[in-house]
Amino acid sequence: MAKTAQRPVLVIMGVSGSGKSTVAGLLAGRLGWDLAEGDDLHPASNVAKMHAGQPLTDEDRWPWLERIAAWIQAHTAAGTPGVVTCSALKKRYRDILRGEGVVFVFLEGSKDRISDRLASRHGHFMPPALLESQFEALEAPGPDENAITLSVGATPADEAQEIIDRLNLDGAGAAAR
Repeated sequence: MAKTAQRPVLVIMGVSGSGKSTVAGLLAGRLGWDLAEGDDLHPASNVAKMHAGQPLTDEDRWPWLERIAAWIQAHTAAGTPGVVTCSALKKRYRDILRGEGVVFVFLEGSKDRISDRLASRHGHFMPPALLESQFEALEAPGPDENAITLSVGATPADEAQEIIDRLNLDGAGAAAR
């Protein structure tokens, strides 16, 4: 089980289509915490590359991960809880984001389930054709990481509540900011 700080920053992670944005939005709303959508922190060149169906390289990801890490560090330094989405597919990516008070929440699902979700999603720059590359890159969090794994399949509201329950976050809201 993950260790939680009194006012953690949760990194909602997983492949595209796992429900990161929906679950993160529900969590942030229920807890009254700040929310950052990791996709919004991508440089325009990354978005264009993914939109064209080209997987990102590690070199493409570093500036994006550094932007997310800066958001996390600002929140943890201020003692302000928050929720941020980031695929964080590889351990070395999570190493950039990791810190005191950071908990990774891995939304795990089968390739078939996620593929079905992506097929029904419209208006997102990440095409379903890139899902295979995401699963190939995915390194699930290990026991040495401050993380919990949640199998997707329930409603997003139920998944958000399970995260709150498993991390004992009720009452750890944004009061006394």
